Amino acid sequence: MKAALFHAKEDLRIEEVPEPSPGPGEVKLQNAFAGICGSDLHVYYSPEAAGLDLENPHPVTGSTLPQILGHEFSGTVTELGEGVTNVAVGDRVAVWPIYYCGECPACRKGMFNACQKIGFHGLSSNGGGMAEFTTVPASKLHVLPENVDLRLGALVEPMSVAWHAVGRSGVDAGGTALIAGAGPIGIGVWFALKARGIEKVLVSEPSADRRATIAALGATVIDPVNEDLAAAVSEISDGDGVDVAFDAAGAGPAITSALASLVPGGRVVVVAIHERPMEFLPTQLVMAETDIAGALAYLPEDFDAVIKAMSEGVYDTTGWVDEVSLDGVVDAIHALRGGVGAKILVKSA
Repeated sequence: MKAALFHAKEDLRIEEVPEPSPGPGEVKLQNAFAGICGSDLHVYYSPEAAGLDLENPHPVTGSTLPQILGHEFSGTVTELGEGVTNVAVGDRVAVWPIYYCGECPACRKGMFNACQKIGFHGLSSNGGGMAEFTTVPASKLHVLPENVDLRLGALVEPMSVAWHAVGRSGVDAGGTALIAGAGPIGIGVWFALKARGIEKVLVSEPSADRRATIAALGATVIDPVNEDLAAAVSEISDGDGVDVAFDAAGAGPAITSALASLVPGGRVVVVAIHERPMEFLPTQLVMAETDIAGALAYLPEDFDAVIKAMSEGVYDTTGWVDEVSLDGVVDAIHALRGGVGAKILVKSA
């Protein structure tokens, strides 16, 4: 079968590899779509900085390079391994792709998404969604309802990142929010807030193309470089400041402006990965009793919540989701790195 195989930094090849067979407790999937994630870009351009050990087997999965990429994906069950009873051949599914050790302090607290040895199917395993087929433990499957297609199913993973971040914010229906960044995760945060009854949301994004994309979905947007962000925040929050702000940009100024936009007692949720350190004055947190929280990945219940919201028609892919074939993966990675496009799904067959 054909697969996108990562060998080393900036070395991703479309190759023929053996078709897998499911072991006990596993299923075989015919992959449908796999999203190219920001972490895929980090792995491609800077694998060591992304936490990928190029020399040793992964501590949980035991996998080594080369690896098939694709950890946000959907597919159809084609074969059941011994003992699998929770799904049937023909089921269409999204895959919760996390592998965790079960022993570290995070795992003992049920925070499997923050496992200190965390791995992902398609980043730390020998299978992935950017191939015609893969095998995966049946316990990781989330069956899609009839009205959620496989294209949406591949977006369950990134939308769950955003859903989990909104859960970490503690914001209630009727609250106010600022989102810094209108990439796929920022868009996902906007959808998750909408699903939870938070209507007064301002999206701050310097890119005109990205502002236009999320505005077309119905969002209120502002250019933080050339417009008055403070005035816009004041208007949306009746002068109080927003209840919560999300950093989905991964840039220091996003956090600085988020802190300045909060109501006393508000919270900033950092869901973006930052490549550079930043400076800020911690006294800001003291004087307004402000919180800063991190949000990493997702738990299985986040997948369930996103799939339910998708079945209720909350999510719309118009204008921000594109598709390429497996042969177009490398070009798509280069385009995303250059700031072209928002979300690209790889058609695996």
